[in-house]
Amino acid sequence: MFELNQLEQLLAIEKYKTLSNAAEHLNISQPALSRSIQRLEEELEVTLFKRQKNRLTFNEDGISALEYARRIMELSNEMKDSLITASKARRTISIGSIAPAPIWTLTPEVSKLHPEMSIQSEIETHDKLEKGLKDDTYQIIITNDPAADNDTVVIDYCEEDLYVTLPPAHPLAGRDSLYLADLNGQSILQYSKVGFWLDICKAKMPDSMFIMQDEFDTLNELRRTSALPAFATNITGSTPSSEHRVMVPLLDDEVNVIFYLKYKKANRKMFKDISPLT
Repeated sequence: MFELNQLEQLLAIEKYKTLSNAAEHLNISQPALSRSIQRLEEELEVTLFKRQKNRLTFNEDGISALEYARRIMELSNEMKDSLITASKARRTISIGSIAPAPIWTLTPEVSKLHPEMSIQSEIETHDKLEKGLKDDTYQIIITNDPAADNDTVVIDYCEEDLYVTLPPAHPLAGRDSLYLADLNGQSILQYSKVGFWLDICKAKMPDSMFIMQDEFDTLNELRRTSALPAFATNITGSTPSSEHRVMVPLLDDEVNVIFYLKYKKANRKMFKDISPLT
């Protein structure tokens, strides 16, 4: 029976137009490619080419063979990808969250409960997390919405409250509490990978400029040296870079959040020993 690499060779001849170009792309000699194609024709019991001096073109059977070759290669790639994905899924626990801080505490706990598994996590929107839980993209998600169907377990996990950190000389640093609207119009130092928090802050502070930073080290250095406001939470806490700053709680309901863990009842055994932080 013919081999998959012979179908790859057939498709390469179509793509690169000549045996010599196809052989160069496939990193084999032209005579070796020619012999391989001849063996393919013998296996199929048909001739695939019109052979003329210094020219090779597909005949009617060759064109049909190309169509089958494409379908077979697509199926073989699909098979490989599907098997790899299934194998990885059996060895991987995927965590999705609308915010980063709960992942920082949940990931090591899940890893401790299941040391034989790989743990991967990512931040996504609420809708994508809910869809991903249903289609098994995620085995467990963290969201601020407790609603769930009868097939899903929901538990209170933790509460996270947003603060603004201000230099002592800032006009608002003496306040006992603030609303995001009080900061509207000011430039804000902002970590970029905060999930849903950023959407809320931008909605509440439409006139502010958010100076986005992708790296914590850079953000912390700016906190240390800059007079601009920045955000922290009760989970992230005070950092060395903000030790000379004042942390003022924010009173907006949207930024004082209870996070919930959700997972399928079928995975109850996997996650039942997780300890809530609340």
